[in-house]
Amino acid sequence: MQQRSSGPRPNIFRFFNEVIGELRRVTWPTMPETFRLTLMVLAVAAFIGVILGVADIFFGWIFEVIL
Repeated sequence: MQQRSSGPRPNIFRFFNEVIGELRRVTWPTMPETFRLTLMVLAVAAFIGVILGVADIFFGWIFEVIL
């Protein structure tokens, strides 16, 4: 029968302490910065949505003409 190695066992509490320590070092964005970046993401998503919608209409029209 094989015996388990007696190497170091992972310590879950140490892991979570390190995670909390890393999160404390993070530079969190300010509220105005978060708001501005959220608006930018929404604007880009809307722009890409419009482009894809126009492409869908265009290709739908092309396929309707061909078929």
